[in-house]
Amino acid sequence: MWQRVRDMPGGVRLFLLYALVILAGIGLSLRFVVDQAISAPVSPLGVLVMILLAYTIFTTTLVLQRKQAARGLALGLASLTLPLVPLLLVSGFMIEAVFIAALGLLLMRGLLRPEVRTYLVEP
Repeated sequence: MWQRVRDMPGGVRLFLLYALVILAGIGLSLRFVVDQAISAPVSPLGVLVMILLAYTIFTTTLVLQRKQAARGLALGLASLTLPLVPLLLVSGFMIEAVFIAALGLLLMRGLLRPEVRTYLVEP
């Protein structure tokens, strides 16, 4: 297992860490979503969280299986950091906005590297 993690390019490892942070965030916010579901069976926030959960799990599974389709899906998941930067800036969170922008750039740069393309080779 650890040898497989060592063989991964840095961009893939960073993406998997990012995906785990997203899953942890969804897990922590799930109580609030369930509380909303009690009052309204279908809420926009609940639908959004479930779509993000499914997309993250599916993409992470494809990355771990080294599928070619995982690269595009991983880039799509990494692009979710982009709308967060202006939102944080408008809200007055300058340090957090810089951190998220740096994370987004590192993710994009890491996933666009040639070794990631060669790592994700399974059809």
